[in-house]
Amino acid sequence: MGVSIANIDLFRQRCSLISEQQYLLGVRGLLVIETYLWVFLQTFLPTSLKNSENVSGPRYQVLLRKSFSVLFWNERLIYSSIILLSARTICIPFLKDPTRTSIASALFRRGIRLWFPTAVALAIVKLIFSQTGLDYIDLFRAHTSNISIATPYNIPNALAYFNSVFNLFWMTRDFFSQSGSTAFPSQTLWIVNVVYQQSYTIYMTMVIVPFTRNSWRVKAFLLFILTAWWVQSWAWYSITGLLIADMVMNMNFKAKSKRGIRIWKTKRCSSWVPYTLLLAAGLVMQFVWANIAPQGENYELRGHGGLYYTSGLKTAFDTKQPQARVDNYLLLLGCFLFLESSDFLQMIFSNRVLQYLGSRSLSYFLMQSIIIYTAGIKLYLHLALPIPGSQYTPTDPIKVGVCFIVLLPMITLGAEIFHRLVDHPSKVLAHIAFDWIRA
Repeated sequence: MGVSIANIDLFRQRCSLISEQQYLLGVRGLLVIETYLWVFLQTFLPTSLKNSENVSGPRYQVLLRKSFSVLFWNERLIYSSIILLSARTICIPFLKDPTRTSIASALFRRGIRLWFPTAVALAIVKLIFSQTGLDYIDLFRAHTSNISIATPYNIPNALAYFNSVFNLFWMTRDFFSQSGSTAFPSQTLWIVNVVYQQSYTIYMTMVIVPFTRNSWRVKAFLLFILTAWWVQSWAWYSITGLLIADMVMNMNFKAKSKRGIRIWKTKRCSSWVPYTLLLAAGLVMQFVWANIAPQGENYELRGHGGLYYTSGLKTAFDTKQPQARVDNYLLLLGCFLFLESSDFLQMIFSNRVLQYLGSRSLSYFLMQSIIIYTAGIKLYLHLALPIPGSQYTPTDPIKVGVCFIVLLPMITLGAEIFHRLVDHPSKVLAHIAFDWIRA
């Protein structure tokens, strides 16, 4: 009885700490919408995506790629947002309650919290594809000329499944190439790998926060960010998220932001000026890479140290691997600085719909790709090929629209079921296990 009460108290404490910054949950809700749009469009309208392998296609898709895709369904911007937002949020409980129990709880629960939903989702993928096979995906890719999606890797047996899940929580490089990610529809499960790995970068760094001076801590974090950028580690995103959380919770960031930045004696510059410059710099680069000079997008990747193969600059890199990029960083940094200093933006992201989606973000992330690659592709083939061997327009907007309307409630229902049966119980299990080892 004592164990149960202690567990409930700890779980409620965790929820109450997060509830103080609910607008961050709304940001996660926005990312749920954007990830759904990206997976859906990559599958059915690939030319409409920035960085798509399908560079030519219907004009309306090309126009979408050069305009809306930059902000609303940009894969690189989405996964960069997820990593930065994760770093911004996971440190909140400890910054609010900097005790040894708080840090121990975070360290212990993180693996359980992510492992069970990921393992179950990959098991669902293995079970479905073992029954349906993958030929229908090859047929879909061939008839639609969609070279932007790949046929998932077929996990051959239980041992390969175990190794795939295990490596998702072990790999420290070449995230995209691991079997757990390539076997998953949309090949995006590597994001869990990076988020999990960077969680411990945050945990190891945040322990100094309660015991150091604000000014020296900011200088140290800025140096950390600079060196992490140099070696092309995702830590420069993660430590930026930690620094923002630290400024908001310990340095009265919002009030200071409203006062502006002191330039000289009594002269001050409005905070929105540097925020806008950061956001605009990232946004301009995004549109330049999408519309004017796409060949220049990867030049910045050469400006890092080549850790694993040379003592010089990074000259060999795989663009399929997730890369921490300057354009995404500047854009996100500007957006987060505006968000943390604006009551109006925080009110917008405190919307109940966005918060509902945000509270189920992992479930949506895991379920949407599975449903789109199974029910979605099969539905499209049924609509487009009513007679075997018949021909059809690969990107028929009407058929795509039907798929969108049908898939939306299916994904909503599937994510809700997964949340109630797997995701939420994994949170409770993590708290119970931590409470048990301390009893």
